[in-house]
Amino acid sequence: MVSSETMRQRGRRKGGGNEGSDGMRKLLLGLGFLVQGFRCFPWMAVNFFLKDGLKVDPSTLQILQSSANLPMVAKPFYGILSDSFYIFGQHRVPYIAFGAFLQAVSWIAIFLSPSNISFFTITLYLLLGNLGASVVEVANDAMVAELGKPPSSSSKNHQNSSSGQLQSFVWIASSVGGVLGNLAGGIAIDRFSPQVMFLMFGILLSIQFLVTIFIHENSLDLPKSPSNRGIKKQLSELLVALQKPEIYYSIIWFAASYAMIPALTGTMFYYQTQHLGIESSVLGISKVFGQAAMLLWGVIYNKNLKSMSPRKLISAIQATMAVFMFSDFLFVKGVYRMFGIPDSLYVVLFSGLLEVLYFFKILPFTVVMAQLCPPGCEGSVMAFLMSALALALIISGWIGVALSSFFQVTGNDFSGLPRALLIQAVCTLLPVYWSSCIPDGIKPKTKAKEG
Repeated sequence: MVSSETMRQRGRRKGGGNEGSDGMRKLLLGLGFLVQGFRCFPWMAVNFFLKDGLKVDPSTLQILQSSANLPMVAKPFYGILSDSFYIFGQHRVPYIAFGAFLQAVSWIAIFLSPSNISFFTITLYLLLGNLGASVVEVANDAMVAELGKPPSSSSKNHQNSSSGQLQSFVWIASSVGGVLGNLAGGIAIDRFSPQVMFLMFGILLSIQFLVTIFIHENSLDLPKSPSNRGIKKQLSELLVALQKPEIYYSIIWFAASYAMIPALTGTMFYYQTQHLGIESSVLGISKVFGQAAMLLWGVIYNKNLKSMSPRKLISAIQATMAVFMFSDFLFVKGVYRMFGIPDSLYVVLFSGLLEVLYFFKILPFTVVMAQLCPPGCEGSVMAFLMSALALALIISGWIGVALSSFFQVTGNDFSGLPRALLIQAVCTLLPVYWSSCIPDGIKPKTKAKEG
């Protein structure tokens, strides 16, 4: 007798599952990644609220931007939990609903707080929101890893045609959310108070929560996990997976390539808004341009670059980042102004693109990691990867604060910013020299035919 799971796997090999399941997956994942991309909407309001409302300095803003990622560091725990602990027979959808609920509570709580809310209190609320966001991301990433993994007996042609397809879909959904979030944020910041923007996002999260609780996991036709045997067993399998050289070398390089770059986003935000007087609407357009580039990147990768060597592609992205950061050095030195290029034009075209270029390599890297993940611990491995990224971004932010302090960059004195940007560009180029840690393509597994 053929089991139902075997039938589901045969269906996925033939056509990717039934149309109903495919539609429900795209609804759940599309909405989830769309809302995830839209998170830039309230965070734009947070930046202006801290700068204009609470009057914090650039270093304090940078510290908050980095430290707010602390809940993301615990992603492996959330991944192990979702892989091994089922709620009402489901191990993905309930976690998405719970994470959306936590986010809605945190942003609505900030809206209900007085305008003179303390820095400590708003930090706690933002940490709670990012805790919910990290739980949602872990569950979503695990689903993408499970559904995006080609069967082991697939041919090379089948693998090349299907590998990365779902990753590209959710990447595009997240990019669309980013475009809409930044566009709406740039418009709303001039028309509404930051608190009202917090409420708007809280309502959107409430809608996501309501939609999610009405979707049952059985309708998604997810592959059954072979390791549903408790947290201890799942942790053991995660440790086994991380002992594979192609996995742990890749993760170490990926995290280091972010951690060693001093983040100067908070300082550049103050430089553009306070020193140059760039309007918030221009910043919004800049971010929209960047998110549109990210959306285009997802389409181009899916159609033309999936077959390219991951090592060469990721190294090329890293080198391009260094070029753009050196361009920021020329911008602050006034070189482009000497050639008649307005500051606002540079901010729209180059600053927005650099901000998203920083994350371009995530798409090809997650495709590689999804193929490397052993069956049954996709959620744990992908969560560990995102946890390493979150920790790297925190370290990057704190190094950026130290670098700005070393060159005595403040909210009123940006004379040391060019030197800080030059060091940032050099640090960005360094990981290219040990890019051999990145797998140079994943060879499909083939099983010998038994006579």
